[in-house]
Amino acid sequence: MQHRIGHQAPRKSIFKTTDVDQQAHNLTQWQQIYDQTSDGEFYGCIEGVTYPHSHVFKEFTQRALRQQCNIAPDSVWIGIPENSTESKINGLHVEKHQIMCRTSEYDFELITPEYFTVFGIVINRQVLQDIADIQGVNLMNLLSQNQARLAINPSILAQSKQALSQLLVSSDLGLQSQLQQDVINTIAISLLGKQEAVPTAAPSYKHRLMVVDKVKQFIEANPHQAITISQLCEYTHVSRRTLQYSFESILGINPLRFLRLTRFNNVRRELKQPAQDKTISVIAANWGFWHPGQFTKDYTQLFGENPSQTLKRHQK
Repeated sequence: MQHRIGHQAPRKSIFKTTDVDQQAHNLTQWQQIYDQTSDGEFYGCIEGVTYPHSHVFKEFTQRALRQQCNIAPDSVWIGIPENSTESKINGLHVEKHQIMCRTSEYDFELITPEYFTVFGIVINRQVLQDIADIQGVNLMNLLSQNQARLAINPSILAQSKQALSQLLVSSDLGLQSQLQQDVINTIAISLLGKQEAVPTAAPSYKHRLMVVDKVKQFIEANPHQAITISQLCEYTHVSRRTLQYSFESILGINPLRFLRLTRFNNVRRELKQPAQDKTISVIAANWGFWHPGQFTKDYTQLFGENPSQTLKRHQK
């Protein structure tokens, strides 16, 4: 995906949708997949402003999600939850006074709760590095593969949230582009240059993450296979208890529910393909849902609409 940052004056955009896949698509500088994990009709909104070397946005999602993300090439992302402490990045809780930070070199996974709002800054990595060099800020350790969370002084964090809120409002008021860009640069360096120590993950974290990642790879490689928990235990060389604890620790759900949610979301994506000509029952069965009545009931509970409604809305 190409970096879509122009050189004209900043332009505010607002995207609202009731489709979780459209929500993922609306953040155009990212490559990502959103899986809905809590019940009910989805609603999401993204307010954003694009500048020559950065993009600022505020994203709201009504339902709990598992987000698989990668940002635009040659960029750095700073993610600032508005209030919630229930989000996770790569299986690690984002605490009250912490932010998230990732570069385009690394894919990452977010687990977000219902009614979640996050501020985001995506900034060109070289531009950020140049500003950091001028101000004597070392970004080397901050942008490493393992440093996904940064602890921030509460006062600085509160000021940054307020400044971003005002920026998203004032972009409609005709303030100069360079002035707004300078504010973004100041916020980014302020956050990255004054972080505090983050407690290290428990020694068992890497093993639990490895178990979960292996299961994901197995499911992805065998999308239509009837997979059992015993099979997953054998594949990952762990006990049922360890498998269960690994999933609950990293993703907040058990492995069976993870498998079902993944398949329900994939069924929905297939139903939305305009060119597909299979019946709902065939698509459901291909993803392991053999009982049409129970499938329809569970699908409707999760997505707030029955599968025939999904199919009808996306047929040409």
